[in-house]
Amino acid sequence: MRNKKCTSLFLTFLIASLTITPVYASATQKKITEAEQQKTETQSNLNASQDKISSLEAKKGDLEAYLTELNQQLTDLSKNLSDLQEKSDAKQAELQQIEEELNDAKARREEQYESMKLRIQYMYENGNDSYMTMLTEAKDFTDFLNKAENIMQLTKYDRKMLDLYKETQQEIEEKEAGVKKEQEALEELKQESMDKQVEVSDLVRNTTKQIDTYSSQIDSEQSAAKELLEKVNSQEAVIDSLMKQQKDEEAAAALAAQKAQEEAARRAEQEAAAQQAAAQQSASQESSQSYDEVQEETSSNTEGSQESTEQENTSSDNSQGSYLGRFRLTGYCNCALCHGQGYTASGTVPQAGRTVAMNGIPFGTKLLINGSVYVVEDRGVPYGNVDIYHDTHDQALSFGVGYADVYRLN
Repeated sequence: MRNKKCTSLFLTFLIASLTITPVYASATQKKITEAEQQKTETQSNLNASQDKISSLEAKKGDLEAYLTELNQQLTDLSKNLSDLQEKSDAKQAELQQIEEELNDAKARREEQYESMKLRIQYMYENGNDSYMTMLTEAKDFTDFLNKAENIMQLTKYDRKMLDLYKETQQEIEEKEAGVKKEQEALEELKQESMDKQVEVSDLVRNTTKQIDTYSSQIDSEQSAAKELLEKVNSQEAVIDSLMKQQKDEEAAAALAAQKAQEEAARRAEQEAAAQQAAAQQSASQESSQSYDEVQEETSSNTEGSQESTEQENTSSDNSQGSYLGRFRLTGYCNCALCHGQGYTASGTVPQAGRTVAMNGIPFGTKLLINGSVYVVEDRGVPYGNVDIYHDTHDQALSFGVGYADVYRLN
């Protein structure tokens, strides 16, 4: 009855010890879930902020390209206005030259006009009589013909001088009108160019203001994104800490369960030995000497079994180190797909068969995984995951995903 009572008490203790840790694990898992939800929300806000920054930068880039185009237009307009000014100056000089020529022409016109007036006056006063007198006074027929020819030449000269006067007058008027028209056209072009310059300058000013507004918004969003990124990193650190805590609790529970099983096995052996001793005692009641020997042998066996169990436990702890838990195993390499940097986070050159990445454990910690010893030299995965380094990406892919018990050796 006493043995049954002891066994019942032991089993009750064992069940209680095995159910305490899951309660802690459940509470830790709840914290992890809440922390991951908070991180997801923060990451969503960060993504939205980064998308807004990208949109603002795209709009700013379009405006900067437009501003470059406007500045080029201003340069072209300034050059065009300069060319128009040079042409206007040239036309002004030409007009001055034409005015001088015009003054000379006017002077010639006045001279021609005065000469013509005298000629007309002479012709009016003398009329055809002078020509007849000249003809009648001819000495002979030859002289008559010469005088007639002279009269014809004088008439032609008068007509020629009249035509020349008209041509000079028309030429002067055409030149003056043409130069004035060209100058007016140049002035209109200059005014149009100046108006266009004012318009483009306004566009440049407004575009620059809009770019400054976008720059201010981008700076504000970048500050917000930086804060969100720091918050995400902080939340990741909290999640890593909670996952490490969960793994530590699981490891402690596994260790407690192992010790409880060993304790149960030891007590079972003691009870079996005690029952065997009682049976031998009842069977050998006739000889107290035999009973003492059997009792001594049983005690010796019990102590030997207990010592053997303790030595075995000690040997297991010393050979495997402290148990961290059952971890997820993955593989990575130094390629761009795996975000390799050439060096580990601890500054060492990664080496296959030695280097692993793991958060929450100090650099240089040795881990026993599936009989092999690795060193924590890199980061990049949450606690509860061990990323084992490989020489090539194909080897990392071939390694795949697995699970194993992980022991800490130092």
